[in-house]
Amino acid sequence: MDSDTFVYTTYIRTTPDELWQALTDPDLTRRYWGVAFETTWTPGASMVWDEHGRRTADPEQVVLEAKPGRLLSYTWHTFTPDWAEAVRLEQEVYERLARERRSRVTFVIEPSGDTVKLTVTHGDLEPDGTIKGLVGEGWPALISSLKSLLETGEELPEPAR
Repeated sequence: MDSDTFVYTTYIRTTPDELWQALTDPDLTRRYWGVAFETTWTPGASMVWDEHGRRTADPEQVVLEAKPGRLLSYTWHTFTPDWAEAVRLEQEVYERLARERRSRVTFVIEPSGDTVKLTVTHGDLEPDGTIKGLVGEGWPALISSLKSLLETGEELPEPAR
């Protein structure tokens, strides 16, 4: 694994199409992530992140690849002062995040018997950056909630911040 990449793999008892829907449907992403994406899910399309009514839009937030049921990739969101305040991030941490290069996330969906193998790769991270540390904690919790939602119909409670 490259030092600028975080990779997380899990297996979910679902179908590739159901997993794709859970990654792209605003009603579902809002349940396990607290985020709804406004986009057409086509390569080059802009993405607006809506977190509890707080919208983050930036021309560099775009869909990179979208192959339903197989692959989804997009650039990570812009770190704004409103976002930092909403997630109760200390000013110093926010300023470090805002200086780091834009990263990208890729979801690879592969059938695996009665399950689906999901590999999340968050790349283009600063090797010793703040974002890398945050995604290292955030992705396992987020994907666990996604897995729970797909397998039981209930997402996990949001972890305390």
